[in-house]
Amino acid sequence: MDIDPGADGSVPEVPIALTGNSKDVGWKYGKYCDSTNKSKVKCDFCGHISTGGIYRFKKHIVGVENVVASCKKATPEANEACKKALEKLVVTKGTNRQHEQDLRDDVHISSSVGDVVCVGSSTSEPNKVGPMDMFVRPIDGKSSKEEALRQLSMNEALFKERVHQASQYVARWVYTHAIPFNALDNDEFKQMCEAIGKFGPGYEPPSQFDLREKLLSEEYARTKSLLDDREAQKIKLGCTIMTDAWTDMKRRSIMNVCMHCSGGTSFLKSKETSDVSHTGEVIFELVDKAIEEVGAKHVMQVCTDNASNNMAAKKLLLEKRPNIFWTSCATHTINLMLQGIGNIKRFKSIVDQAQKVTIFIYAHHKTLAYMRKCTKRRDIVRPGVTRFASNFLTLQSLAEKIDALRAMVVDRAWEEMPIVKTKKGKDATATLMDANFWKGVTLCLKVFEPLVSLL
Repeated sequence: MDIDPGADGSVPEVPIALTGNSKDVGWKYGKYCDSTNKSKVKCDFCGHISTGGIYRFKKHIVGVENVVASCKKATPEANEACKKALEKLVVTKGTNRQHEQDLRDDVHISSSVGDVVCVGSSTSEPNKVGPMDMFVRPIDGKSSKEEALRQLSMNEALFKERVHQASQYVARWVYTHAIPFNALDNDEFKQMCEAIGKFGPGYEPPSQFDLREKLLSEEYARTKSLLDDREAQKIKLGCTIMTDAWTDMKRRSIMNVCMHCSGGTSFLKSKETSDVSHTGEVIFELVDKAIEEVGAKHVMQVCTDNASNNMAAKKLLLEKRPNIFWTSCATHTINLMLQGIGNIKRFKSIVDQAQKVTIFIYAHHKTLAYMRKCTKRRDIVRPGVTRFASNFLTLQSLAEKIDALRAMVVDRAWEEMPIVKTKKGKDATATLMDANFWKGVTLCLKVFEPLVSLL
């Protein structure tokens, strides 16, 4: 895989595929034709441009009638792969809808409901409605089709308005208290909304005292009861003890101990170890005590990373409990593989160059602001599962923005920045214009991607 120069000594440019970040099978047969418009996907077989994203593009490959122009040159393998992907998506959507309904059905609020107006709820219990419902009347079965459709349209419009007004209060609470947006995707949040809706007007939220005392104790008991199934699985099939150390925001060193069985992973305990060295003896004592608590006859193996202190604890455990295996963490092993490959001179030089470029851009507010302007507010640096996975994601992000970054460094506004005229600025500019660098980025991505995907 050597880089061969051309006849004139120059290195040919390697085009970076403008594919999406997802592992969707559609990206095997198409790519973005415009890096600024993610809805346009160009077919590798016939050159057709689909304007509905990768989902509509797969319909183009399959040839869904009356939806999009079908591809006449697609191979049977591509047709079958995209067809299976579309069918899987339909099943997934149906499963998600059923999951949503199950969540609602699991909410039970006891009440003595008298005359209550029901507005077409799909739940088993009727919903109480608010003041706006005085403007909504039931559809008369004897009315004409036109009148029924008109009233149905009015009802739907008013119902959407009620939903929007309720959502405004939810949004205000989220914004005021800096609640992460993804918290709204939580199943418990959806059940909370359903429970409040079933309760009706006048619900008073719990006090802080209730949350600290009674409700917390009840939730602890409920959560503990959920682990009964895992306890049965542990007894039947055995379990794994897992431990790892980490440092919190207060710089305290903490070691966590968890138990994993076929039913899932359960947290056992944590111990602050800021005042002791993480020697093999300390780790062995912590793990051995956890084995005693779980039951030695149920423990099949212990899983940790490959650090030398863990290997020392492994030897101590082998002497005391020779029937329990000590297994190295797969993630840590893959991370060491990435580290080893990344230390090879050929790859290390590319990673180092990419790091210098990103450090220079992010170290100065003017260069950072201009980079975001050129890339339409898309950052280069992206966090990963591990440090070496982050290096891969950074290279991937650079490859996705090759055109924007190259256009940025030849722009007059970039050249006129005083910081760009320094040695580090000139080096960063030269790197982004170097065809050898971009060819090396492509090579690194091809080598690292299979391992990173496992993480």
